[in-house]
Amino acid sequence: MLSYKPIIDQISYKGCRISVLRLDLLHPQISGNKWFKLKYNLEQAKHEHKDAILTFGGAFSNHIAATAFACKEAGFKSIGIIRGETTSAGNPTLSYAGENGMELHFISREEYKLKHETAYLKKLEQQFPNCYIIPEGGDNVLGQKGCEEILNIETDMYSSVFCAYGTGTTFKGIANSLKSQQTLTGVNVLNYEALTDLPRSVILNQYHFGGYARHTQDLLNFKTHFEKQFSIPLDYV
Repeated sequence: MLSYKPIIDQISYKGCRISVLRLDLLHPQISGNKWFKLKYNLEQAKHEHKDAILTFGGAFSNHIAATAFACKEAGFKSIGIIRGETTSAGNPTLSYAGENGMELHFISREEYKLKHETAYLKKLEQQFPNCYIIPEGGDNVLGQKGCEEILNIETDMYSSVFCAYGTGTTFKGIANSLKSQQTLTGVNVLNYEALTDLPRSVILNQYHFGGYARHTQDLLNFKTHFEKQFSIPLDYV
C-alpha cells in the first residue's frame, strides 16, 4: 500500500487555533483511518496465502466500501457480511462495493450479533474456504497497529489530540503512540457510554446525536457552514 505523508491544515475557529490532520486526502477511495486499519491485515492475508478477504458492516459502512476497493487493488476477492435486508443493496455504499467486486451476503440483525463468536466464524470459514476474516471496522490487533502510525514526527508538537470513537480501534492505536506531553480525547459516535482506562485519554459521550449515522438539522447546518468557511469536507455519519 502507499506511503503515508501527513497533510495538516490550520484553521481558526471560535478563537481556537486548530490543526486538522487531513487523512481524507490520503487516498481517493481508502481514506482516513480505513487505510491504517487495512494495511497490516492485508499484509497478513498475503503472508497466509489467502484468496479472499471477508469482513462485516452495516448497509452504509465506509469500512465495507474501502475494503472492497482495497481488495480489488491488492488482488483479493472480497466478501461482505452485511447487517440488514437485500433492499439496501442499491444504496450508494453497497453499490460501490459491488462495483469493486465485493460479494455481498445479507444476514439478520440477530445473526449479525454472532460476528465475534468462534463457532460462527468457523462456520464462515467453512462456507468461504481460504478467506481471511477482518472484524467489523478493522477492529483487531493489526488494525490497531496500523492506527499507531497516524501520529508521527510531524504531529509531535501538538499537546491535545482529538478523534472520533466508534469501535475504538483508532482511539487505542493513537493512545499507544502518544508522546509524553500529549493527551487524547475521543468523541463517541455511538449511543452508549464508552469508557477508557488508557493513560492521558478521555472519551466524550454526549455528542452522538442519537447514535451512529443519526443527525439533526443543527448538525447539518454546522456541516454546511464549516465546509463553506474552511473547504474541509465533513461526514455527518
